[in-house]
Amino acid sequence: MSAPAQVTLEETSALDLAALRCMTFKELEALYHTGRRPSTMASLDGDAKGAMLAWRHPASGPFAALLRAMGRSRGFPWMGKSFKSLNSDNGEGINRINLQIWKTRWFPFGTRFDASFLDGKPTFVLDYARPGNPPFIRQIVDEVREVAPGLYMGPAALKIGGKPRPILFFAISYR
Repeated sequence: MSAPAQVTLEETSALDLAALRCMTFKELEALYHTGRRPSTMASLDGDAKGAMLAWRHPASGPFAALLRAMGRSRGFPWMGKSFKSLNSDNGEGINRINLQIWKTRWFPFGTRFDASFLDGKPTFVLDYARPGNPPFIRQIVDEVREVAPGLYMGPAALKIGGKPRPILFFAISYR
């Protein structure tokens, strides 16, 4: 039996947020495994548009459809993330929120390169364990890899017993 073909970044250039929104949690997980770590900390500097993609549970049924519709809605408050590299190894960021009558930035995070909690391969980690964040938010850790030029996606996880447990997949785009 031959090894599965590796997907190259150039082959995924047709991917965009709309295409990712159509994928299941399992499909997104498989795509994430083919992605690559950004080449530098500064690769993500700036404001990226965000999209909530798919929840781990429920994976199907009416509630899953409702969550997907909510994530695609123009009224969904999470607009994306803003990043700033501090040096070649670390950075920081914050979430951009639009509550229709009030735009704000909430829940800062630190960034670093590290091993993925999903597969142990290199990834870009977003860690919310920062002073000033509520205790629940400090238990969140995200990671992203580039899956197409200017398009990054990965799991958002909640630390339970100190171990990250994936909750959903999200994407950020600079296109």
